[in-house]
Order: sequence, then C-alpha cells, then structure tokens
Amino acid sequence: MIPRLLNQHVNAAAEKMPAVAITGPRQSGKSTLVQQVFPDHAYVNLEDIEHRRFALDDPKDFFAQPWRSGNH
Repeated sequence: MIPRLLNQHVNAAAEKMPAVAITGPRQSGKSTLVQQVFPDHAYVNLEDIEHRRFALDDPKDFFAQPWRSGNH
C-alpha cells in the first residue's frame, strides 16, 4: 500500500479538533484514507440505503450500534 502524505495532516487535525471532515470527488480515496488513518474507529457507509434510512429514522439507536470497522 502506498503511504499517503495526507495521513499526517489528518492525524494532526484529529488531535486538535473533535471532528475532521474529508471532502473530495467520488472515487478519490476519501474512505480509504479515513480507514487507514483511523483503523480502530467504526466506519459506516451511508450510501447504503438501509444504513442511511436507519440513521435518519432513529439517529439515537443508530449511534448506539456496535458498528465494526470495515463491515459496514
């Protein structure tokens, strides 16, 4: 895997702020970057209609779920 120069910038931002936004065009590696930098954090793809609907219909329960990194 090719190390990304942005990893260190994302880590530095995350140490200073409670949330970090990664933006960019589709298929540019945003999700891959986030999963590399934060491998122990949960990842949920809200393009999955069931996950998005769950998040919209019941946000409290959505955030209470024990999501597993890489599985959602």
